[in-house]
This record gives sequence, C-alpha cells and structure tokens, in this order.
Amino acid sequence: MSGGDSQTAGQTVGEALVGELAARGVRHVFGIPGVHTVELYRGLGQSDLRHITPRHEQGAGFMADGYARVSGRPGVAFVITGPGVTNLLTPMAQARADSVPMLVVSGVNESRSLGRQLGHLHELPDQHALAKLVALNSEHVSAAEELAPALERAFALIDGSETARPGPTHLQIPLDIGGSAAAYKSEIAADHTGGDSLEQAIADLPLLMQRLTAAERPVILAGGGARFQANQLRQLAENLGAPVIQTVNARGVMFDHPLSVPASPSLASVRALIEAADLVLALGTELGPTDYDMYATGVMPQMTGLIRVDLCAEQLERHPAELAIQADVADVLSAILADLEAVTMTLSDWGVNKASEARAAAWMEIGEGYRAQVEVLNALRAVAPGSIVVGDSAQPIYAGNLYYDHDRPGGWFNAATGYGALGYGIPAAIGAAIAAPDTTVICIVGDGGAQFSLPEIMTAVDEDLPITFVVWNNYGYQEIARSMQDVGVPVVGCDPTPPDFSATARSFGVSHRAISADPQDVAAAMLDCAKETGPSMIEIITPKFVPTPAKKD
Repeated sequence: MSGGDSQTAGQTVGEALVGELAARGVRHVFGIPGVHTVELYRGLGQSDLRHITPRHEQGAGFMADGYARVSGRPGVAFVITGPGVTNLLTPMAQARADSVPMLVVSGVNESRSLGRQLGHLHELPDQHALAKLVALNSEHVSAAEELAPALERAFALIDGSETARPGPTHLQIPLDIGGSAAAYKSEIAADHTGGDSLEQAIADLPLLMQRLTAAERPVILAGGGARFQANQLRQLAENLGAPVIQTVNARGVMFDHPLSVPASPSLASVRALIEAADLVLALGTELGPTDYDMYATGVMPQMTGLIRVDLCAEQLERHPAELAIQADVADVLSAILADLEAVTMTLSDWGVNKASEARAAAWMEIGEGYRAQVEVLNALRAVAPGSIVVGDSAQPIYAGNLYYDHDRPGGWFNAATGYGALGYGIPAAIGAAIAAPDTTVICIVGDGGAQFSLPEIMTAVDEDLPITFVVWNNYGYQEIARSMQDVGVPVVGCDPTPPDFSATARSFGVSHRAISADPQDVAAAMLDCAKETGPSMIEIITPKFVPTPAKKD
C-alpha cells in the first residue's frame, strides 16, 4: 500500500474505518446492518465501497470467503455484536482451515458494560475472547487512536505478511467508540514485499537444487498455496519430469497436462505413485487428512526425501521433512527456475508414464457411481470453459475432489474438505461472482446442503449475478446414509424432505430446469442457462437412497 496520511478531521471512528479499508484496497463489504453497527455504516454511503446484503450473517462470511479466494484480496464482513458474531464463527473457521484472508468487523456493547452481564441487547460474556478462539486474532478498539494500529495488526495477519498463512481476523468497536471523533492516523505501512521469504528461499536454494537435480523419480505435491503459480509449476514439472499431484485447492494448475495427476492423494493408486518417488516436493500443502487420508486409515502415504515449502513455521513442524523451507511458494519457484536455466538435466519418460498410470488407476478406483458424477462435471466444463465452480458437501463434489481436472487455476473450491461446513456453496459462489463479474460461476450443492442457505440466492438476484445453481437432488443426506449403513448403524435422520425447487426458483424470480444426471442433459441445460444474464437453477434429480433393512437374528 502506498504511503499517505488519511484525512480523519471531522470524522467519526466508524467513518474513518471505511476510509482506512478503502485505502487498503477493500472494494466490497458483505454485511447486514443493525443498531450495533449503524456508526460503521455512516461512511459507507459516502465511499466507493460497495455493500452486499446477504440474508444471514453466516452468508456474509461465506460470501467474503468466496470473494477472497477469487480476488486474492481480503473478504470483509460487517456484523452486529452477539448473534452477528456467533453466526460468523462458522465461516471464520472455514476460512482459517483453508487459509482464506478475511476481516470480520463487528460492533460490541458500550465499553462500560462489557463483562458485567447487565442484560444488554446482544450481550455476550466475552465476545472478544470468543472470536479469538476461531480467528487468527481479535482486536478490541477501546479508543479512537487505537483504530489505525489495530487495523495494521489485523491486515498483517490477514494477508500473511508476517510469514504465516493468511486467514480470518476480527475487529470489534464498542458503540460509544464507533460514533466518537476519529483521531489522525500514522502513515499506512508499505506493502509487504516478501523480502524475508525470498531471503530464506535463496539461503536454502543450493541444498534444494542439489536434491532436485539428483532425484531420478521426483513427485510434486501441489496444495492451495500453489494455486496461483500455474505457469511456474508447469515449467518446474517439465524441467524435472515430475508428476504433479494436486490437492482439492490446487485443481486447475495443470489442466490436461501429461504430468498432471488431478486426483486425491488419499487414493491407493495415487499413494503408490507418491511412495514410488525418491523425492517428494510439497508446495503449499498442509498434508492434512481430508486431502491425504480421507478414508481415515490413520496412515499417511510414505514420502521419501520429503521437501516442504510453506509460509507457516508451525505447519512445517507438524510434518517433519528432510528439508523444510519457510517461504512463499512463488518466491521459491522463481528461485528454482532461475537456477535451472544453468543446469542441464537428463530426463526420462518416468514422470509422464507414471502420471498416466496413476490417472488411469485412480479413475477406475473411484468406482462407477463417482465416475458417472465426474462425467457430469466434465459436461459442465465442456460447455462453460473457464468457469469458477464452487461446491458444498454434495455427491458430485465428493466425486470431483477424488478425481476431476478443472481448466481454471483457483477455479475449483468447496467446503467438503478442511472444516467442511454445509451451507457454504451458495453464498461462497455469490462472493466469487462479485469478485469476477465477467466470469460464469457454477454452484454445485446437494438438496440437503442447499437448505442451509437457500435464501442467499436472493442476493444473487439483487446483484444480477451470472451464477448457475446446480442442485443435486437425491432427497436426503445420501452420503451420510451410506456411511451409516456401511458400519451397521441404523439410518436415522438422513431423509429431510426437500422443498419444491421449481416453485422456490419461481418465487426467487430465477429460471429452473429439472433434468436427469445424463451428461448430455446437463450440457444442454447449462447451455440454456448461459443465454441468461442473471442467476438460474438446474435441478438434477437422482434416485433416493433406500437403506437395506437390517437382518434380524
């Protein structure tokens, strides 16, 4: 951020906050105004910041999440004290699990009442401490002059500039402070240049290059930290002849490439590839079980010669490696590629052959049912190339997370891994569409998950967003029902009655198409939706799961 003094003379703290956010590149705010945030909204009407109104505070948080993932800028949400903050805790937890930059700004009751349990409206015993349990940090502004330094600390954590993964943070402003006179602030700090990260990368470069050039069977694991380095990643893979296995948040970085393995490292076939390597280079991946051990075996794939690159020192300590580099993936890739220009490497066909074998084996391993659902995803991609696909915990999303090759880096993300919050898909897709208004956004949700946040579609209507909401309607929580049956538990509570989605869409003022799961039907429906300018809905109707009756002795 370029330097310069903010003009706060004659402003309130709430007005100054809006100016400070704008000066830091914030362009959109997601929130629902209330009596505890009136002063935060005073400056919005006079600013260039655009306010987006969800139907629930949880929706505001998920919209901020989707916006941040697509724009690369922090998603910002304004909420009231008490229930506004507690409703935001779930989105904050999802953002923390996936290293998504987010700022939640809330009101809080008057300073003199805090912690006294006087029965004020929306009172919590200690909102500040509660937010700290989920966010990277919670800042309490107890005086006007504390606003600027609190924001500096918050943004340092949000964007990962303190050589740590980005994530959500919280700022609360008491009612009596928000409307008080603002104080002049110091000059905004310059943008973090990543100097420390680059210095670390260069310091470890000789040893790293020695390992890379000596490897005969290298494999690259690409995580969410590498999703915006697609060109560099491809170049490195081609130089090394290394297959690139992509976690969920890295899908799209190697689309249709012979070295690409767009399949879950939890699959036995992909694990076999990892274990056949004599060097594993893990770039921006936490090696978490929802990616690497989703079947809960308790055993991670064996990784010979593991080299890890990650911003977070704590994360590096959780999975020891032969070489751990605390640095930004982009810096390390730049340093490696610059050094590779002076290195002649003799490559074999090992990487291309192994990647091809892993793709074929993984495709068979996921099973016929999931293969059919991936074909639906392929049909959507074929008729809407370059789309952003946002998902909830729905069957096609589970299938795609196991095996799906997307054609846009950073364009495939969902809440079926990590924290795994239902209700994420619809609002997160709205945030994504706000961030990329000229891009088709496809939201894939199940009938059960859709009911968590269905009213948020009205926000897409208000904003006239080009989102196609694909509802996979199997009349219940089919994945959970199958899981219960598989372990001999009676299937209970897995068949909530879905609404009439046709009538619901009509009440929202959006078009509706009910189709089968045949890929040709899906493609035709998507082509029809593409002709419309605003939101639309496709309902894919599939058979309801009927549990096998338990055998009686």
